[in-house]
Amino acid sequence: MSNLRIIGLIIGVLGLILTFRVYRGPRWRRLNFVLSGIFSLAIIAVSLNPDLLNRAAGMLALKQQERGRILTLLIFSSIGLWFFLIHYRTRLDEHRHQFDLLIRNFGHEEVKHILEQQVKEKQIMVILPAYNEGKNLGELLRKMPQKINNMNVGALVVDDGSDDDTSSVARQVGALVVRNRINRGQGAASRLGYDILLKHNVPFGVTMDSDGQHQHEDVEKVIRPVLDDKFDLVIGSRILGKREKTAFLRSFGITLFTKIINVLTGLKLTDCSSGFKAFNIAKMKQLELREDQFQSAEVIIEAAKKGLRIGEVPITITKRMHGKSKKGKDFTYGLNFAKTILRSWWR
Repeated sequence: MSNLRIIGLIIGVLGLILTFRVYRGPRWRRLNFVLSGIFSLAIIAVSLNPDLLNRAAGMLALKQQERGRILTLLIFSSIGLWFFLIHYRTRLDEHRHQFDLLIRNFGHEEVKHILEQQVKEKQIMVILPAYNEGKNLGELLRKMPQKINNMNVGALVVDDGSDDDTSSVARQVGALVVRNRINRGQGAASRLGYDILLKHNVPFGVTMDSDGQHQHEDVEKVIRPVLDDKFDLVIGSRILGKREKTAFLRSFGITLFTKIINVLTGLKLTDCSSGFKAFNIAKMKQLELREDQFQSAEVIIEAAKKGLRIGEVPITITKRMHGKSKKGKDFTYGLNFAKTILRSWWR
């Protein structure tokens, strides 16, 4: 037996011993045990009988190739590593989800008693995720409608870890404020807003940006089809309405990603990246939302999976009043948006 085979045999035996020692008692995980055990046994088997690689090489038509055994080993090793990667990435996503639930609970518990008094008389709540938007929020909140369809309308600002006066400005004009302790992204901030609506039995909600691009007069336009029970989720579309001229790459990206989402979901939308939307909260609670950023695509895909009635209305979008966009450069934004679409659809 060659030295290489002896080393392989030792590694395989040690791996098998470690499998039994590590994954036992409180650390028991069936899948981890099986994967680790199979990997160790495979090393032992190949070390004892290298001809196994010849048979595998023959199955892959590599037997006649130079160094066919090595190529075969690399192929199967890559497949094994790929499955390990998927497995641990799935576990990481679950840990992220649990962290998300914890942070959202902290944010709600800090102002629970205040919100119970202020939210209970609201039938419609406008959620405004905000990160360092103190200069924009004041003017927008002052113009927010107080009633729609004889229903009381409230504004809930979710301060996403701002280090400016976002929270104080929002409170000064009478908005409700809940705060994430750290900056997590528009999607995470929106989920905290959904939690509060659910816990305080607010039947209808609207999400809109805090940078002044979305118009207060469009709130009623977006929520109206939901109040009339025509749709469960309504997207405000800048394509159907009016918008400031934007860079070609961003406009092209909106069109491309919207077509991709339409193919994946069977919908006929025009604007998949709009954060201006209205919803029936009883329907929204069915959605499994996990994306911290680029949540507009995730909401649409999840809603389509759950069979919600989804529609669009035209809205007007203008340039932000103050500050710079936090979406990042067009190429990076597009790449991350594409990843969100893929993850949401696959999940």
